[in-house]
Amino acid sequence: MKFLEELLRSSFSMFLAAAPFMVFGLVVAGLLKVLLRPETVSRTLGRGRVASVFKAALVGVPMPLCSCGVLPVAQSLGRQGATPGAVASFLIATPESGVDSIAVSYALLDPLLALARPLAAFVSAAAAGLTINFTQDLPEAATAPAEGKAFRRESLASGVRYAFGELWADMAGAFFVGVLLSGAVAAFIPDDFLGRFLGGGPLSMAVMFVVGVPLYVCATSSTPLAAALILKGVSPGAALVFLLAGPATNLASLSVLLRTYGRRFVAVYLGAIAAVAFAFGLAVDGLYSLWGRTATATLGTASEVLPLWIGLPAALLLVAAALPALRRRFRPAPTGCGCGGHCHH
Repeated sequence: MKFLEELLRSSFSMFLAAAPFMVFGLVVAGLLKVLLRPETVSRTLGRGRVASVFKAALVGVPMPLCSCGVLPVAQSLGRQGATPGAVASFLIATPESGVDSIAVSYALLDPLLALARPLAAFVSAAAAGLTINFTQDLPEAATAPAEGKAFRRESLASGVRYAFGELWADMAGAFFVGVLLSGAVAAFIPDDFLGRFLGGGPLSMAVMFVVGVPLYVCATSSTPLAAALILKGVSPGAALVFLLAGPATNLASLSVLLRTYGRRFVAVYLGAIAAVAFAFGLAVDGLYSLWGRTATATLGTASEVLPLWIGLPAALLLVAAALPALRRRFRPAPTGCGCGGHCHH
């Protein structure tokens, strides 16, 4: 009973933390659906196996969206004609970095780490996107509609209906399963687990990656944690691995990606993050050793922890928006043929 209580408490806490960012991401996705015509997305992010990936990474690096908030935006771009590689590139670059986290990194971490972080985000996004685009067929470019639509208030409403209706319905089930799994990780992995693996080297980086993948931490809130780890003795390279893996992944987002894009997409997604994170981690440790410097960090309060009056309404909105889809999924099938007796057998 205590196990279940702890699981539900941790899952609810994670849901409250993620809900405002998911709502924000859905709103952005709805606005993009209205403001960006499919042919515009297709022309910018849907053509070229290479160019589309780099453009998506450049757009994603400064954008302040977390790994949950970026999901609906990326899915909307994919539906409007972006290449699979561009979607993957945007999915990685956006949560790993952002103008807010870059500023916080500069405030709390060494300048070298503050510079390496967005650079590694761009490289890992490009690596994943290029791998995906060169290993699978690209979708056909979207064609222009016969008649353009003017920007109208009802168009905004249709964008919101699309985001919280069709788009959220496709994601909700996998997202809620991921929330439960993330709650289990948060509830049953000890708080001092990371502190037991101090130091540097590939083993320490592997631990940081494995622990960072399932956790829900955004780029901004992970920065003070990385600073604390460095102050406790974790190498800057290992801390960088956590800064890249933690924000880019969590069990909720991975479950949605697995359902939407399949196992190969998720394998490339995680593989690119791991390979680039390890490479940059080893390079950063090597530079500190070569220069004879010791990494410095400062603990601060730079976190995006939101108050309950924001998290709770957002969570209730997501649940309410998911109810129609859940009712359709679990509605019992009709026993008859449903034709009112007018069909002929």
